[in-house]
Amino acid sequence: MDKRFRIPVLFLALFGTLLAGCAVRGLATQARSDMLFSNNSPATQSGELSQGAGRSSLAGGKGAAPAATAAPALIDESTGPGAPSTGSGGASGGVPLIIKQGQIHLLVKDTDQAIDRLTQITSDSGGYIVSNRVWFEPFREENYKYASYTIAVPVDQFENALRRLRDLGIRVVDESASGQDVSEEYVDLQSRLNNLEATRDRIRGFLDQATTTDESLRINQELSDIEDQIEKVKGRMNYLSSRAAFSTIAVQLDPQLPTIASPTPTPTPTPTPAPAGWDPGKTFEHAGGLATQVAQFLVDAAIYLVVWVPFALPILIVWGIYKIATRKKNPA
Repeated sequence: MDKRFRIPVLFLALFGTLLAGCAVRGLATQARSDMLFSNNSPATQSGELSQGAGRSSLAGGKGAAPAATAAPALIDESTGPGAPSTGSGGASGGVPLIIKQGQIHLLVKDTDQAIDRLTQITSDSGGYIVSNRVWFEPFREENYKYASYTIAVPVDQFENALRRLRDLGIRVVDESASGQDVSEEYVDLQSRLNNLEATRDRIRGFLDQATTTDESLRINQELSDIEDQIEKVKGRMNYLSSRAAFSTIAVQLDPQLPTIASPTPTPTPTPTPAPAGWDPGKTFEHAGGLATQVAQFLVDAAIYLVVWVPFALPILIVWGIYKIATRKKNPA
């Protein structure tokens, strides 16, 4: 080959080799990252955490962590209490759980008949009597019967039962109804139950791997605590379900008391005064009083004269002089 073309050909061959090496290296890096991503997926990490927790709980000794601290790492976060619920606000299948309760106070004509009809309404609605109380109160020397009942009816019969109860009385004294939505609480309890049951199953697996009696005792204690929490959650869920399935109505029955007629007022006659007879003593008292008034008048007049004479004396003197002077001018 000509020396003029040998050097360019060598450069081209070297450049192609470098390009091929870079491409192979990029493919190897991409394959390695894909393997690492698949190995670090949530399922793999959960398994690794479970194995690590099992090894730490079964290791024993002073440095070993108790099973209670390893259990939370085993809970699937996708179903934890903080995860969003899949329903639309309902507890099961989108149907909300509403606890309904009502109160009604009735004035009835006959308490015994009202109790019989109340019992019939409860039976027709498919419900039952929760509690009852009957007592008597005196009124105008007679005893009248009062009653208080609490009944439970299916939730779909709540409004119908209230309507029929209104017809028991002469008058509805008071009525109220309320509802409490417990759907959110029920969904949270369901999520918590799923987590606790998953933790219980994993702890049972740790129990099968226990190698010493001390490890078995510790794991059994943790398992007992988890099962106790599960029973409490189930009990609360059952309570909410039963309370939402049956609504309670408190019924108060008061008898109609007889009305008291107000008496017609009797007019009081005006007494006619009897003519008074002659009484010398009263005449003497009247005369003495009149004499006292005359004496008081005379004394008062004398006092006025004594006071006013000094003022009237100059006027009298002037008037006398005037008269004398006038008489001299006009002799008789």
